[in-house]
Amino acid sequence: MKNEVTVSAKSIEEAVAKGAQQLGVSAEEVKYEVVEEGKRGFLGIGSTDAQVKVTYVFSPLAAAKKFAETLIADLELDATVAIHDDGDGEALMTISGEDSSELIGHHGDTLDAFQYLVNLAANKKETEDRKYTRVSVDIENYREKREQTLRQLARRMVAKAKKYKKSVSLEPMSSYERRIIHSEVQTIEGVSTKSVGAEGCRRVVIFLDGAEVPTEENVKVMENSNSNKSKGSKGGKQRKHDNKEAAAPSIKRSDLPYHEPRKIEKAKDLDSYFEKLKEFSSTFDQ
Repeated sequence: MKNEVTVSAKSIEEAVAKGAQQLGVSAEEVKYEVVEEGKRGFLGIGSTDAQVKVTYVFSPLAAAKKFAETLIADLELDATVAIHDDGDGEALMTISGEDSSELIGHHGDTLDAFQYLVNLAANKKETEDRKYTRVSVDIENYREKREQTLRQLARRMVAKAKKYKKSVSLEPMSSYERRIIHSEVQTIEGVSTKSVGAEGCRRVVIFLDGAEVPTEENVKVMENSNSNKSKGSKGGKQRKHDNKEAAAPSIKRSDLPYHEPRKIEKAKDLDSYFEKLKEFSSTFDQ
């Protein structure tokens, strides 16, 4: 990400200083290209000013913060952005404020998309020596809270798999959230996990050790079977609820595909992503 201005002054040095001032940075931080050198003339007659294009290239963290603030303003949200350099190419962006939760979305979907866009802005290749910086975005400590929720969910689903002695399928999740489920289940004996499904709709299946390894097809058969059993039960509302929950956790919109941030089509410039994020967020407000 970069800002550019074209300015005129009596000399190239004055034009560069003037351009840097307009960009809000020091002259040492900018690059410039001479458009016209200017002429002194004779006794002031026929003189022309020098014209220079002055460019300021944002550092990865500055670009990330600038993009986030611009996007938040574009969405008319009351939220502030802070960014911390953790070193070794890692940084943490935190967002707080009255409207900050609007950027979380259903199970963090909008937050994941927002983080994806922030990283695009931070790592747009402006110079050959620009190093990659990974920016993690968190809102009101959502990441830690969500991880705790997922680990608790994993343990509850393991208990159900053991109780009913059958595989348990979870809702579609991002690769990050699936890793949390996998890691938690690995600490429990007697069960294993596997991700199944097409990209954008992948889910974790928890199954008993020694049982058939889940595939997308047999998971569908299992869910259809449990659904039919629950419909056929007579007056057993509790049994219907148990069968449904054994097949999958009772979470709304579990049949909707998880929209991975990378599934947003690449645009020629970051401004196009504003509309993409608005569309992405609105699908979870319905």
